[in-house]
Formats: sequence, C-alpha cells, structure tokens
Amino acid sequence: MKTRITEMLNIEHPIIQGGMHYVGFAELAAAVSNAGGLGIITGLTQKTAPDLANEIARCHDMTDKPFGVNLTFLPSVAAPDYPSYVKAIIDGGVKVVETAGRNPVQVLPYLKEAGITVVHKCTSVRHSLKAQEIGCDAVSVDGFECGGHPGEDDIPNMILLPRAADELEIPFVASGGMADGRSLVAALAMGAEGMNMGTRFMVTQEAPIHERVKQAIVAATELDTRLVMRPLRNTERVLTNTAVERLLEKEKELGANIEFEDIMEEVAGVYPKVMLDGDMNAGAWSCGMVAGLINDIPTCQELIDRIMSEADGLIRQRLEGMRTA
Repeated sequence: MKTRITEMLNIEHPIIQGGMHYVGFAELAAAVSNAGGLGIITGLTQKTAPDLANEIARCHDMTDKPFGVNLTFLPSVAAPDYPSYVKAIIDGGVKVVETAGRNPVQVLPYLKEAGITVVHKCTSVRHSLKAQEIGCDAVSVDGFECGGHPGEDDIPNMILLPRAADELEIPFVASGGMADGRSLVAALAMGAEGMNMGTRFMVTQEAPIHERVKQAIVAATELDTRLVMRPLRNTERVLTNTAVERLLEKEKELGANIEFEDIMEEVAGVYPKVMLDGDMNAGAWSCGMVAGLINDIPTCQELIDRIMSEADGLIRQRLEGMRTA
C-alpha cells in the first residue's frame, strides 16, 4: 500500500509503532520495521544519552530498515539533557523522530539540518496546525480513545480525524483505537495516511515486557480503562487495577485541592515495576480502549501481515462490492 506516509518514511506499510515508556526497546522497534512498518525506540526510557546511543546501535544490528526514536518533552523541574539525546539520535543515523508532549520547536533546527523527518503527536487540530506551522513534516493525531495522554478536549477519532483532514496540509496518521485492518481502512477513509498503534504492539511476541502485562490486556475489554489525573489537567488513560481505583478515590475525596504529591505513590516510578517485573498493581500504566479488540499475541510480522490482508479484503471486496453501476 502506498500513501504519503509510506513514501515520506520509506516504509512498506502505513503502520507506525508509537513510542511507549519501558516498551519501546530495540527488540520491538526492529521487529516492527522488519515487518514493513516503522518501529520506534522510546528515547527517555534510556536513562542517559549514551544509553540511547547504545540502544540505537542495537536496533541497527537487528534491522537494516528505517526506524525512529520517540522524544517526549516533559514539563519537569529536572528536565532531561535533551541536547545530548538529540545528538545521540543524529549521530546514530536515525531518520525519523516522533516528538510528543510540549512544543518541540527548540530541537527542530538540529533535526531538520540532519535530514531527519519529524512526526509530532497531537491531540487536537489546533496543536496539529501549530506543529505544521513550526515545520514538522507530519503529525500523529491522537483521539480520545488512545492510551496515555489524550489531551483535555475529549474528541474521538470519528470527529478528530476528518477535522484534521479539513485543516492540515502535511500528512497525518491516526492514533488511538487502532488495532486491525478495519482501523486502517477507516483511518484512510477519514483522511489519514496511515495509523499509529501503541497498545496493540504491546501485545506481540517481540514486545519485551512481562507476560502478565500482555495477558492483562488480552483479558481486558473496552470498559476496563480509566481516566486519571483529570483534576491536574494531565489526563492519562490507564488500565484499571487496585492502585488506579485508589488514585480515583483520592481524586474524589480531595477534589480541587489535589496536588501531584498526593498521588505520587500511584504514578511515580511505576513503569519498570509493571513492564519489566510484572507487578500489575504497582500503579497506573497507560492502555487504550482498544484493549477490547485485542485477543491474541502474534508476532509483529503476523500482526502487520494480517492487518494489510484485512485492509486489502475490505477495500477490494466489502467496499467495492457495495458500489452500484
């Protein structure tokens, strides 16, 4: 399948694996890229820039296909050493960077000078237009269904994607609720040039996370996610567990007086405990509503092949068959 995104990123299929904390290691990124999509290493999961450089080198050892690095710009008192991370990305010969969080304008000149394609994650049309204005090459438009941070507007993809298509000139991919061939065809119909999957790629054989995490997502339905940190305007969609329900009780009790320190036990330092150790109740961890569509643990190759086969069947048979002379 050929779209503006496959041509821009030099990939076979319009499928991107989004950056995910303590999930986006070289093993997963390489597997996705080898299967014809675009794998993404999560930059800030690596504690230092030399660690990231090593992870990029490991990925190069596992694939000769394009892959990217996610760099998330966090509101933080002790900000990561972003210039060093950017240097590691450039020196590592990475061709695509997925930026997320705050405006990436401060690093864009360095990335662009190095010939790197920048795809910025956005949860609204206005943020997508800003990304276009500052020079991003493409955007990943995240609907309200997505795992992680869906923004504060609560606009689902059935509305958000067509709105983005109406306004944007640069290409965009759909993110949030994406799992299969139906997702891809729907995204294309609404103006996207491909799709970005996070939760679905967590539940693959190559995802280097604990088996209990994969089984929890397989067992979950579309009713099993919760929105936390809404009062702090840092909303995150997570899979429910005892820590999440405790967090929600704190939010209910403290109301407008809640501060981040009140919920640190449930949200700080959680990901290594969950993703690596399999402690399913260690705290709140991101998961999309798309868990309701995930029922197996295929290889990345099997998953992407199946998606493309389903998409082709939908386009050639179901949709084409509906046409009247």
